[in-house]
Amino acid sequence: MISSDVIRGYNDTMILYLLLEEPSYGYKISKRIRELTEEKYVMKETTLYSAFKRMEANGYIKSFSGSETNGKPRTYYQITEMGKKYYKEKCEEWEVTQDVVGKFIAREC
Repeated sequence: MISSDVIRGYNDTMILYLLLEEPSYGYKISKRIRELTEEKYVMKETTLYSAFKRMEANGYIKSFSGSETNGKPRTYYQITEMGKKYYKEKCEEWEVTQDVVGKFIAREC
């Protein structure tokens, strides 16, 4: 498992990455994060919904009502153009972060 402190700054990036594919809802996004990280990172529900609220307030995503094939009502989230720009900025930031931190990680770790 990875520490939530280490990855906290990139929760939005992970969510936005998944929303680039298609609009989605909380449980499905959480499940995809677990799958893609091979269970090394599990985003808590409170973290996920706090991120949705923050990103919607910042204009990076928008929510809408929908339902699954079983008819269960769900709140879906969709990335906006502003969110795509923010995602790109976070990707660029990640490249710099890896470069900087990599200078302090011993090859023998």
